[in-house]
Amino acid sequence: MELDEKKYLYLLFILPIVVLVFLINLYWKRRKQREFGDLELVKKLSPESSVFKPVLKLVLLLLALVGIIFGLVNPKIGTKMETVKREGIDIVFAMDVSKSMLAEDVAPNRLEKSKQIVSQIINQLGSDRIGIVAYAGSAFPVLPITTDYSVAKMFLQSMNTEMVSSQGTSLDEAIKLSSTYFDDKSKTSKLLILISDGEDHSEGAESAAEEANKLGMKIITVGIGTEKGGTIPLKKNGIVESFQRDNNNQVVITKLNQAGLIAIAKATKGGYVNGNNTKEVLEYIKNTLDKIQKTEFEATEMADFQSQFQWFLGFAFILLFVDIFLLERKTSWVNKLNLFNENK
Repeated sequence: MELDEKKYLYLLFILPIVVLVFLINLYWKRRKQREFGDLELVKKLSPESSVFKPVLKLVLLLLALVGIIFGLVNPKIGTKMETVKREGIDIVFAMDVSKSMLAEDVAPNRLEKSKQIVSQIINQLGSDRIGIVAYAGSAFPVLPITTDYSVAKMFLQSMNTEMVSSQGTSLDEAIKLSSTYFDDKSKTSKLLILISDGEDHSEGAESAAEEANKLGMKIITVGIGTEKGGTIPLKKNGIVESFQRDNNNQVVITKLNQAGLIAIAKATKGGYVNGNNTKEVLEYIKNTLDKIQKTEFEATEMADFQSQFQWFLGFAFILLFVDIFLLERKTSWVNKLNLFNENK
């Protein structure tokens, strides 16, 4: 079972407020009755007034509110299994998480810009399988090949420059690790989208790309940053405390290295696109994907979750309907039974 709109669960805090209002109102009525006269005399003047009915109406209202809230939450239950066949390609996103990606020459910074681009690319995908790799001085697997785009976005947003301890931009390690995501025996088209500023990259990136080309991989490189460059702010609690410095205690200016990224793309007959304009990147990726041959994936069983909100809303409206016709005076046949010892 899964909850479609969990945010509405906060509305449950309304319930204790309703109970508090009821108790305050009850206290106010009792106080006014005491001011009017003796309580026993007041009860004799209103013999049909029920002590139990207001409490019952409160319970019905609370249950109705619970039903409405859970109706808004929309619980879903997997009641059906169906076989789904997908057609697409395998795509791995290799994300640069080195310190230079914190530079703010691209708003809000290079790393956040990279996340925005990848998220937008995922949004325009259809049935393709995707995976994510993070790299700096070494490469790190973040998410294996999957068709669950929501999980992919969750992992994507959690990526940061602390994921990989060794610094640098090891593009060759990123390419090698990404190649292990693809099934050598599968005829599915393989695409690596490598996102980086290309600076301080390790040697051997082009040779790694050539090896990837032999495996049938195509690489698209996306350059993030400007050739003018920018400083690397070091923040604490969102406030800039200082800037990254080199061994000579000079403030580091990190710049986009397009040449290295273009060379990697050419080695696999892929392409390079500047990532500073998200719209241009999306159009370029879309045009590239349209030209790549799609293949059918292995059949997969998927749970088809059915919405259950209608049961909760129906339950709530029935209770509200009953509450409308439920008067606060005593019911004659219940009064005869004297279940609540109200006849005194």
